[in-house]
Amino acid sequence: MTETTPQPRKRILVVSAHPEPRSLNAALTAFAVEHLRAAGHEVRVSDLYAMKWKATVDADDFPEDAVDRRLNVMDVSERATLAGRLAPDIAAEQEKVRWSDAVILQFPLWWFGTPAILKGWMDRVFTAGFGYGPKVPPPYGGGALTGRRALVSVTAGARETSFAERGIHGRLADVLHPLQHGLFWFTGMAPLEPFAVYGSNDLPEERFAAARREYGRRLDGLFTDEPVPYRTLVGGDYDHDMRLLPGVEEPGTSGLDLHLRPRG
Repeated sequence: MTETTPQPRKRILVVSAHPEPRSLNAALTAFAVEHLRAAGHEVRVSDLYAMKWKATVDADDFPEDAVDRRLNVMDVSERATLAGRLAPDIAAEQEKVRWSDAVILQFPLWWFGTPAILKGWMDRVFTAGFGYGPKVPPPYGGGALTGRRALVSVTAGARETSFAERGIHGRLADVLHPLQHGLFWFTGMAPLEPFAVYGSNDLPEERFAAARREYGRRLDGLFTDEPVPYRTLVGGDYDHDMRLLPGVEEPGTSGLDLHLRPRG
């Protein structure tokens, strides 16, 4: 009998954003934590609603900055980050991201985006000097958080067909582009294809069981599945103004797919 080679032990941060602890999102978070730990990985969880996470960036995030100075968020966040003077809750979440080999975001799709509390986590945690800035490596494939993987696990009340090429909501890849490309890839994390549960407002047990099985498969491939093949900023595909060079794309490619490298 052939034995399966065990996967190297990894560290995963799961960030969960749903106000109801008995929700589908909470169940998927619990499943991911149990599944990953059973596989031998270390897991930390940031349950943003349980933490009562503050979602807005303001001067309180930079407690040692001069109160009479105009609040230029990028400049002050970089100063505070590099000097180790961020608000304690931000510093704690940054430490979790640094600790991790992969980040999983679990959330419901609300108005074609993340819940405000999760957007606030991104706004406050990925400060200049941590996630981006002139003193870290260039973005889009070589950023400060290079080496980490990222997975979106999202629930949507609408049916899957409505998020298709001709679906009324547009492709899920396009809806999630600001997160996949604009947060993960910009900071250097390698995003995987999203995992989605559709029709989530009324999910019978047999469909939930099927979703768990599929999610388990995706979690097993967290460090082996091929990431979304976005182009790198320094790979020769863009000009000095960050515009894709003419003729780089495959014939017939348009829209956000222009920023994908051909597979194979």
